Amino acid sequence: MARDGSSWKSRPDRCRGDLIQCVCFAPFIRKGAFVDGGDHAHWWRMATIVIPARWGSTRFPGKALAALGGKPLVQHVWEKCLRARRASRVIVATDDMRIAEAAFDFGAEVSLTKVGHPSGTDRVAEVAAKLPRERVIVNVQGDEPFVEPRLIDRLIVALDSDRRLAMATAASPIEDEEEFLDPNVVKVVMARNGDALYFSRSPIPADRDGSGGRIPLRHHGIYAYKRTFLLEFVRWKQTPLEALEKLEQLRALEKGARIRVLLTDPSPPGVDTPAQAAAAARRLR
Repeated sequence: MARDGSSWKSRPDRCRGDLIQCVCFAPFIRKGAFVDGGDHAHWWRMATIVIPARWGSTRFPGKALAALGGKPLVQHVWEKCLRARRASRVIVATDDMRIAEAAFDFGAEVSLTKVGHPSGTDRVAEVAAKLPRERVIVNVQGDEPFVEPRLIDRLIVALDSDRRLAMATAASPIEDEEEFLDPNVVKVVMARNGDALYFSRSPIPADRDGSGGRIPLRHHGIYAYKRTFLLEFVRWKQTPLEALEKLEQLRALEKGARIRVLLTDPSPPGVDTPAQAAAAARRLR
């Protein structure tokens, strides 16, 4: 929505700086959802969701545009994010014009980022650096079509309600032993206050006596950050535990940052392979 109240949609030749603005005409979008966070904005309007999407993928090149039920994968993620009530903007961040053009076509706001970011977090941080008025940045991976809008809202509220929190993420109970033992499934253990103690690909916590007294938790790869912390985080060098486990959230823990973990229901896995894309398409029917 333009400032005079009229609707408009821009193409790559009508960009404002590095952010390319598009208005979405989807029927479920809230009136006035795209705002610039002026003095009148409420706290919940000072959160932005960024969806990092890249073309290059070892197991599934171009998966962001894989068709699921007639729509690109990234569009499913974007539509879910738009339903989050606590964020004012949803931005697709990509360095590939094929993804950018597709996002323009379904009405997304797009940020063209640098090529060669080592992670989606770095891509998200590049966008966050251009949004000085935002307090909270939510990183929703572009291959998660089943992300829950209410979970996004809970993450934003958790960060806003505790000034000392740097990050928030989510986890759900693991009920299958094969999943618990799978190194591709990241596990997390929590303190009693809900903060993360450790993340690992190993089966933690170890139940030495087989008491079954604690249900293991599967980490979900969604993050909300205080914007100021995110910009600091990406400047830090890789830490020893991060290098060992190949889990960048350990960098935050090793630096002494608090990460709140919100419990949520189990959800279908994201899309990393063509087979998973086919399974996701069946669920979306």
